[in-house]
This record gives sequence, C-alpha cells and structure tokens, in this order.
Amino acid sequence: MSLDELAPSGAIALHDRPIAELGRRLREGSLTSAALTEAALGHADAHNPALHAFITVTHERARTDAARADAELQAGIDRGPLHGIPYGLKDIYDTAGILTTCHSRFRLDHVPAQDSAVEHRLREGGAVLLGKLSTHEFATGGPSLDVAFPPALNPWNRQHFTGGSSSGSAVAIAGGFLRAAMGSDTGGSIRGPAHYCGVVGLKPTYGLVSRRGIFPLAFSLDHAGPMTRSVSDAALTLQVIAGHDPLDPGSMVVAIPDYSSQIGQGIAGRRIAFPRGFHRADPAAAPEVVSALEDAALRLEELGAIVEDVALPDYDIFEAAGRVILQAEAHAIHEPTLRMRPGEYARYTYLRLMSGAALTAADYVQANRVRRAFSRLLNTDLFSRYDAMLCAAGLEPAPDIASFSPRRPPRQRLRTMPFNLSGNPAIVLPGGFSSDGLPIGIQFVGRLFDEATLLGIAEAYEAATGWHLRRPVL
Repeated sequence: MSLDELAPSGAIALHDRPIAELGRRLREGSLTSAALTEAALGHADAHNPALHAFITVTHERARTDAARADAELQAGIDRGPLHGIPYGLKDIYDTAGILTTCHSRFRLDHVPAQDSAVEHRLREGGAVLLGKLSTHEFATGGPSLDVAFPPALNPWNRQHFTGGSSSGSAVAIAGGFLRAAMGSDTGGSIRGPAHYCGVVGLKPTYGLVSRRGIFPLAFSLDHAGPMTRSVSDAALTLQVIAGHDPLDPGSMVVAIPDYSSQIGQGIAGRRIAFPRGFHRADPAAAPEVVSALEDAALRLEELGAIVEDVALPDYDIFEAAGRVILQAEAHAIHEPTLRMRPGEYARYTYLRLMSGAALTAADYVQANRVRRAFSRLLNTDLFSRYDAMLCAAGLEPAPDIASFSPRRPPRQRLRTMPFNLSGNPAIVLPGGFSSDGLPIGIQFVGRLFDEATLLGIAEAYEAATGWHLRRPVL
C-alpha cells in the first residue's frame, strides 16, 4: 500500500498533510497509526533503494509502536502532538537494541543498550520510529563513497549534493518518507541539507534539546533539532523533544512554552534585521540566491514587518573561528582512533579530523574570544532592537557532486556557522528555486530561547509564499 492509495482520488496524499491534521484524524478515528505507518513503510521500501535515505528501516519496531499508539488513543491516552506519527533518526542517535552506525565502518555492529535522550522523549510521546537515517561518517560532512553505506541522494537531482551531515534526514523529508526527522547541527548540518533539499531545518538554542546519546562532533557547537515538511511540523516536533536533561552538561533549565503559539498570528510590526553584507560581499553568491533573499525581505514587508539593513563584521571571521573550534574539538574526540586505526576512516573524514592536529591552544583560545564577541554583538545589541534576523542559508543551490575533488573535502558555501558560535536558534526553510529546479533556502535567526517568535515569523513567510508545497518527482 502506498501513501497515495490511502488518499481519496484527487486528494492530497497523507504524507503531504501536516502533522496537526494527521493528529486530528488519529484522534477522531478516521485514520489509524497502523495504516499511516504501513503506508510510510511501503513508500520507504519502494523508494529508499534509489535515494538511500535510510540505513535501517525498523519495520517491526514501527508496527509495534503504531499498534501501541492506536490502542492508547482508543483508550483515551494522549501522549502529545506526535502520538502515532512516524519519524526517523539520524544514525548518530542511540537507539536501544537497534543498530546505530554513525555511517562508519567503526560501528557496523554497534547496538546501544540505552536510548538517546531525544529518542526517549519521542518514544514517550507516542511517536512511531520508522528507522535510522543516513549521515556522513561521524557527522563530518561527506559526501564519501568509501564507507560502508552509500550516501543519501538529493531527490531534486541525484547528481547534486544533499548537504551534510543530516543528509538522510533531509532526503527522507523531501522524498515524502516522513513528516519529521531528527538531525544534528555543528556548523550547519541541519540547515545546509534543508537549504539544498528544500525542507525545513531548525537548529534550536544551544542547550534546549539534550544531546545525550548522540555521537558528538564538537561538544561546544553541537545542537540537536528537527527537520520537517513545514514550520508548524517543526514547532510540534520541538514541543516533544525540548527540555532540561540533567545528564547533558550543556542542557539548560528553561521554561518550555507553546512553540506553536505565534503561528498564524501575523507579523505586523515585527522588526527584522537584514545583514546583506553576509552574502553580497562574497562573489560566489549566486544571483538567484541574492534575488530570493531580496524577494523574502519584500514579502516580509508586505506582511507588515519592518525590515532594516544592518552591518555586521565580515562573515569570514566567524566562519574561521567556528572551524577552528570544530576541528580542535572533533580531533580531540577522535584522537585515539586516528592514531591506532587511521586507514579505516573515509578519506574526507580523515582529512577533516586530522586538520585539528595542526591547531594550537592559542588558536583555540583566540577563536573562542571571537565567539564571545559575536555572541555579545547579537544578544546584547542586535536582538535588543530586532525580533529576528533574515540572512542567507547558503550562497548557491546544491552543487554538482562531480565537481568535488577526490583529494580534499568540498567546501560547502553555507552561511550557518556563526549561529553555532552564538547558540542562537536558527531555521532554514524553502525560499524559491533555481532556474534548473534546485531548491534555495532562506534563514531566520532568533533570540536565545525565543523559538516561538522565530517559528511565528518563519511560518508567516512560508504561508505567504508556499514554496514548501513543491515536491520532487521520485
């Protein structure tokens, strides 16, 4: 059974319906989680061999979860907005009793004994685990062919990059396998694939979502967050996974609001900063990306927002500082294995991880000084005057994989790293398409722990444009 077969003739297929609508139908009894799950499994079985979104499809677990969800809903037990909804996990999230590989030869037989904190929250929230999703080895960015599993392929054009490293999560959403999937973001690994694959990717505030049980890339930069079909789906998913975890040293104690509270409320009077210099200063910025950002600013003004140009320091300063911190911390995590078993890493992974060996303590200290200065600039100055910031997600649509050198890792021309440095929440969502049909994302950045405002602004833009409704042909 396909998802399309579950929809009446001429109607929108169920996988194109928002999580909120699916939830209403589950609760009123016009849909069962079992039927939704079987349709999703059928879609994955039919299309995953061509797109490689999943490393492991958890058929039995999914059916068990769905049966439990249906029984509980029939008994009047409601576990929240994802109750009965299928989801997927990037394969760096530990799942008790289920293979968790990090897309690496090192972990081909790794079956954790405990769930990651996020998986625990999703399971307790009644959601249905459909499987573990492709990444790039140890979330380092890829795309590598010299690993145990093939890389996920961009459903808009399989010759073009998905972005890394939450590649399978983005492909699963863009390809219609799921409405919600979990990714991780250390320098743009949620938002880059969202930009390249035409989906929504939310990096929450640092410390809002626990990273316990997620294989680390850089302790002080890692964020866990959702990738979804729409902004409202992201809000509902965040509602389930957010909250303090005393076993994660980076987790923060903050009140959890209703993240959907500002969706549909309009943005008249909202003040939005627009640092055009972050993309215009780089000659690599594609004209179509520049045009999409200018169109977004105009659309926001039409919705009643106040959009003002602001000047920020050169983007490359923050990119360099972030790369130093990432490379130093990633090398520290992998140092023992790099010494003992270097030849077992994929080439791109090895080159990226070994770059940290050349850094000094002074490099790391100076990078963190830049980090603190940028965080103060955003959170003491800019966000005292503005509700959000509009900026580029990347400078170009998804590049052709054939253009990548086999000798050195490709450079992703993203504009995401600064907000890993500062920890501010940031969301990427579809903002148009290139002349050859590839997605272009735009990025909104918000105040620390003010995801509700950020999501409200993003959803207003999304609703006014409808770019998120376009789908690739599989």
